[in-house]
Amino acid sequence: MASHVEMQAAAQRKEHMRERVWALLDREGVLRRPARGRIPNFVGAEQAADQLAALPAWQSAQVLKSNPDKAQLPVRARALAEGKLLFMAVPRLAHELPFFLLDPATLSVPPLEAAVHETAETIARKVAVSELRPVDVVICGSVAVNRNGVRLGKGGGYADLELALLVEAGLVSEQTVMVTTVHPLQVVDETLPETEHDFRVDLIVTPDEVIVCGSPRRPPGMIWEHLDEERISAIPVLASMAAHMPAGDASADRRQARDRP
Repeated sequence: MASHVEMQAAAQRKEHMRERVWALLDREGVLRRPARGRIPNFVGAEQAADQLAALPAWQSAQVLKSNPDKAQLPVRARALAEGKLLFMAVPRLAHELPFFLLDPATLSVPPLEAAVHETAETIARKVAVSELRPVDVVICGSVAVNRNGVRLGKGGGYADLELALLVEAGLVSEQTVMVTTVHPLQVVDETLPETEHDFRVDLIVTPDEVIVCGSPRRPPGMIWEHLDEERISAIPVLASMAAHMPAGDASADRRQARDRP
């Protein structure tokens, strides 16, 4: 287990890389809106969705889980248009029921509209993790990713938490395919920092190519010692889980992690 100091150092290296990639994308004019602090909404996202839709893993998938960011909107819309069941994370996991259930059989608006998280807020039912089905493909956004599948999100840690919840519930396994869609400039040819709660993607899809990554990596589930009290209390599903843990367990784990040299 990494020490508190090691975790901080990794976080600083991650932020440095994010800033570098955000600046590069902005400088090269490949964004639809400023990216800093966000998953980049890149030009070519629709073509990346087309590339993904041609893959056997996509074609055989019946249940998908996706992030709510604009860059992956074409992927979510494609999934619904093709009759796939879609679970989309509530932004920032800010509700006690942390996922939207989008069932193409019951949509009241076209798939492209339903796949926008602001629309999902009004038309989709929010569900608990216990109401999800085993996931065939997980779609995630990234700021940067290397060809080994190591990725960096926007820094909030929500993708890691979402996946940890699904792993702990037995809904994501080694057979689940992890995918990110990105602009080619987001694919970096260097080592990226990882911590125990990070996951790797199996496929990187750009408008131009599909990169098959090696060394699948999934988180073991919730790693409570990586979460402070403020973080837990800000995310309703975590606060509820912590409240039902044996007294002192989660706080003891976090204290041990902080004290570890």
